[in-house]
Amino acid sequence: MIQVYAFSTPNSVKVPIALEELGLDYALHSINIRQGGQKTPEFVALNPNGKVPVLVDGDLTLTESAAILIYLAEKTGRLLPQSGPARARVFEQLFVHASGLGPAFGNAGFFRKFAPEPIPLAIDRFGGEAQRIIGLFDQILGTQRFIAGDELSIADIANYGWLWRRAFAEVSIEDAPNVQRYVTELEARPAFQRGIARTMALAEA
Repeated sequence: MIQVYAFSTPNSVKVPIALEELGLDYALHSINIRQGGQKTPEFVALNPNGKVPVLVDGDLTLTESAAILIYLAEKTGRLLPQSGPARARVFEQLFVHASGLGPAFGNAGFFRKFAPEPIPLAIDRFGGEAQRIIGLFDQILGTQRFIAGDELSIADIANYGWLWRRAFAEVSIEDAPNVQRYVTELEARPAFQRGIARTMALAEA
């Protein structure tokens, strides 16, 4: 059985959602990052980078949520086209997430909530970039059902992690009707609901 070490974070939630969508059996273990669980010797032995999530599948220990999503998709032959332009488009949007959406949302939230003192330049920079990406997504989603085309992919699961926690970054989708539709559709999927519920329960473990 696949083992997943995670917490109730935007990056962690992607893995249970993917596993639920793919119908794979897994056990979920809480690593309480609020209490320094990611710094324990036991966890650092799994991930020297000291971050969640971590997936263990047999002899493979894998870190980084995007890498985990790709591995699971290739393991099952689902949520990632096998070849050609459709596959390239999923990777394109996965990299937009990894290089754009994730860092912008994460830094916007940090500088708005955890910085020792307000730094307006950082707040404007990252908050503005996060909001700009919402506008980009709204444009893309105005012409297709999902972010990389008309089929659900790992790029959608990657995006959802931060869209799920957008309040942390204080990012609004109020003026982005296509993003609103997209989020509502993802959240209506039973696999997303199960993955979210299991991830949220980690904070109570």
